[in-house]
Amino acid sequence: MNSSKHTELANHAWSVADLLRGDYKQSDYGKVILPFTVLRRLECVLEPTREKVAEIAEQHKESGIDPDRFLRRASGHSFYNRSGLTLKKIAGDPKNAAQNLLVYVGAFSDNARGVLDRFEFAQQIKRLDDADLLYKVIGKFTDLDLRPEVVPNHNMGYIFEELIRRFAEQSNETAGEHFTPREVIQLMVRLLVAPDGDALQLPGAVRTVLDPACGTGGMLSAMDDLITELNPDATVEVYGQELNPESWAICRSDLMIKGQDPENIAFGNSFSDDGHARKSFDYMLANPPFGVEWKKVQDEVEHEHKALGEAGRFGAGLPRINDGSLLFLQHMISKMKPVDVNGGGGSRLAIVFNGSPLFTGAAGSGESEIRRWILENDWLEGIVALPDQLFYNTGISTYFWILTNRKSPDQKGKVVLLDARDQWQKMRKSLGDKRKALGKEHITELVKLYGEALTVAGDAEHPLHGKVKVFANEDFGYQRITVERPLKLRFEVTEETLTALEASKAIQKLPQAPVLTDAFKSLMGTSWDKKQEAWLALKDAVVQAGGTWPTGAPFNKALRDVVGVRDPEGEVQFVKGQPEPDAELRDYENVPLGEDVEEYLKREVCPHMPDTWIDHSKTKIGYEIPVTRHFYIYQPPRPLDDIDLELKSVETEIQRLLGEVTK
Repeated sequence: MNSSKHTELANHAWSVADLLRGDYKQSDYGKVILPFTVLRRLECVLEPTREKVAEIAEQHKESGIDPDRFLRRASGHSFYNRSGLTLKKIAGDPKNAAQNLLVYVGAFSDNARGVLDRFEFAQQIKRLDDADLLYKVIGKFTDLDLRPEVVPNHNMGYIFEELIRRFAEQSNETAGEHFTPREVIQLMVRLLVAPDGDALQLPGAVRTVLDPACGTGGMLSAMDDLITELNPDATVEVYGQELNPESWAICRSDLMIKGQDPENIAFGNSFSDDGHARKSFDYMLANPPFGVEWKKVQDEVEHEHKALGEAGRFGAGLPRINDGSLLFLQHMISKMKPVDVNGGGGSRLAIVFNGSPLFTGAAGSGESEIRRWILENDWLEGIVALPDQLFYNTGISTYFWILTNRKSPDQKGKVVLLDARDQWQKMRKSLGDKRKALGKEHITELVKLYGEALTVAGDAEHPLHGKVKVFANEDFGYQRITVERPLKLRFEVTEETLTALEASKAIQKLPQAPVLTDAFKSLMGTSWDKKQEAWLALKDAVVQAGGTWPTGAPFNKALRDVVGVRDPEGEVQFVKGQPEPDAELRDYENVPLGEDVEEYLKREVCPHMPDTWIDHSKTKIGYEIPVTRHFYIYQPPRPLDDIDLELKSVETEIQRLLGEVTK
């Protein structure tokens, strides 16, 4: 089926909006159109066996035996409808449309009825009936031909996605929270599966796939299609979890129709209510929402982090509260299959991120610790930089992260970076923020390039050599050192000194505070180079004023803060025999992980600031993956003469145009 056909069918379904206008807000159209589309699809799928199922249901009506197994077999699917009703029959009896539709929906098997319940379908039926619209809406959908032979499952996914996109536009939501462009999915699944091509073609191959943010199930369907394309006899079991009820219902109905177990699609938040706890999978892939905060599940996530540590999912660290992307990655890593002693088992996973998880967070932060955990365990296989404007809900740059715990021997300890930012074609018509698409030739070339990355990176003559970089895991690590400089002060009594003295709580709470103030006034305009000289002079002034000199470290510190002034030529201050660091001059440097920090300081810092030293107690290890920096190519600015020439040309043209206006 071509794209115009599924757009035509989506238009037909969305035309119901004309009936709803006035009685429904635009943002509520999808609450009617989506469940009716699902219902119509289920009905079309069950049509060939409808009468047979109704007949068997009638036979077992009084038998006292649960007929579920017989009804499933008769329908040829994992779901069925016991009723003899159809949408066409219901539309033909307008007065009883609501009652008959509720009976019809109630006659579905539990798994199909659960899908419609997530849409709160009964409420919509009542609302439509009260507005005298129900039979008209039903009539519209009876004309929608969604039989599998007319609309294959793959194309039905396109229709649902188009409807969700329109629904999202009407309700100011982001469609990208629900689904990913299909060509992006195609690249993702092919990169994920490519190294396993031979193993997947073995007889009796069984593979499990998880998407913990599955939306409408596009990624799961693509993985199923690809694996069965490589091996028609392979068994693919797909699992997912989704928080949005409409997307969950669509995904679940899609799997039911394909013969997959709909119970494998859990509803709820993957962080606080893991629908697949203690399970592991061969493949995992996800496109979690970008930059979405996880505050709603903060208590559950933090509890697991503290109570279970590395035995839980989030032991490596917690990212900042406004972006849960790296929580999804940790969640997926926790479900990787272990590798056995013979190198078998293991898992591969791919996830879509924006640029933030690559570098956000300084050394020691949650994000940096998560990256460190991944790289030190040698799980990161590669990162692919994608073109911008590729997704429906954002025009920013995005990246595939590909991880595995069973790297090939030649890839161990290495990470591949692939620059695919120029692999795109312009769309004829934009969809939201999506203005670019990946063509089939781009996908084929990128999969081939990724598979040959080590060879291409090592061949400087290869035409795509500049698009591939290979690094050791340690290359992304760094030591964040704290560079200190000594505190240097001179000492003086000025108007500012007296103001600071009156504002100092540590001094003003002393009984002799007024005497100190009077004594200091007598020294107005005096300055000292040495602390000892200043203290002797101040002490003599206080004694002469009839006061006693306070003692104790708090007083001495407060007094130094009052009369001390930072001066590059001042006296170095000491604490316990060591130079006291000046917090205002403190600086930080990132030193490559394998480098000697003292040698770095001597080479890079001391020539400019010879009195610096490193506070080793504050050194932290950090990891970041600056993909764009590694592919940056310096473009020299245009010569000034060329710019001047162009400016003069423009000025001449402006003068000419002004001359024509004034004629």
